Amino acid sequence: MKHHREWAGLNVLVTGASGFIGAGLCRDLCRAGSYVHATSRVERVTEAGGPTWWQGDLADLATARHLVSSIKPDIIFHLSGMVGASPSADLVLPTFHSLLTSTVNILSVSTELPLRRMVLVASLTEPESAQGELIPGSPYAAAKWAGGAYGRMFHRLYGTPCISVRPFMAYGPGQDSKKLIPSVVVALLNGEAPKLSSGRLEADWVYIDDVIEGFLEAALAPGIDGQTIDLGSGTLTSVRAVVECLATMISSEAKLLFGALPDRPFEQVRLADTAGALATIGWKATTPLEQGLQQTVDWYREQQSVMKDGKTGGVTSVS
Repeated sequence: MKHHREWAGLNVLVTGASGFIGAGLCRDLCRAGSYVHATSRVERVTEAGGPTWWQGDLADLATARHLVSSIKPDIIFHLSGMVGASPSADLVLPTFHSLLTSTVNILSVSTELPLRRMVLVASLTEPESAQGELIPGSPYAAAKWAGGAYGRMFHRLYGTPCISVRPFMAYGPGQDSKKLIPSVVVALLNGEAPKLSSGRLEADWVYIDDVIEGFLEAALAPGIDGQTIDLGSGTLTSVRAVVECLATMISSEAKLLFGALPDRPFEQVRLADTAGALATIGWKATTPLEQGLQQTVDWYREQQSVMKDGKTGGVTSVS
């Protein structure tokens, strides 16, 4: 972790801290000596050496104001909200409140404090300006897109020190078991045939440790308020190639059921602006895809071994 000494003693708020990225941020910030405050919609126990947990829904303005005024953070990582790219109409209102209302609330109450930096999380599912008319492909994409626009507005109009960081296809140990890579790994380790889409989609895969480092670099980099920074490898690899690589690593004879599930509509193929990330925050991904996949497989193997030894109730996942 770079800039270790700069994080020591800082008061840091991580919303959505039980998620894949949030958990990693809390871990590294605690190790660096920051005073870490973490939010969750469900009650969690504060443990020695970990973050201080706060329970609450940031879609409620009074809750957001109480949280921020009580903690008085130097830096905020705002990661809370629903995750999922389904186009279902049932997700419009829940996603609106969970993602957009919470973002506007946290921006609004933070303008009242001498904040050093707020880091919002952009999404690779957001429409790109180069595509012509901007039409989001899901309620999630619309809410993330609008949240970023509010962040830029708050910076321009009210001087809020806000940036957006866009992680591309993040993967690694501890990811939600419903996500592609962990679901395939667990299935193959159990000798089961994973059901998959066509596998034709190409994505820019980036290992979780690199993503965490990118967030930390972006939070401290001077002179970048109002900008959006991509965190990706700059290389496209198909879902099929990733799954086949996992099957080889696991030496599984289970059949890979490509085409058993439908492809998502309006799925974008998007490549990270790696030159921009290097120029603005001095960051680039350093974990090769094959190495990251192997480390992920090894982690799940270890989890299953611990489970078989009766030391835990099952594979640990972060959601």
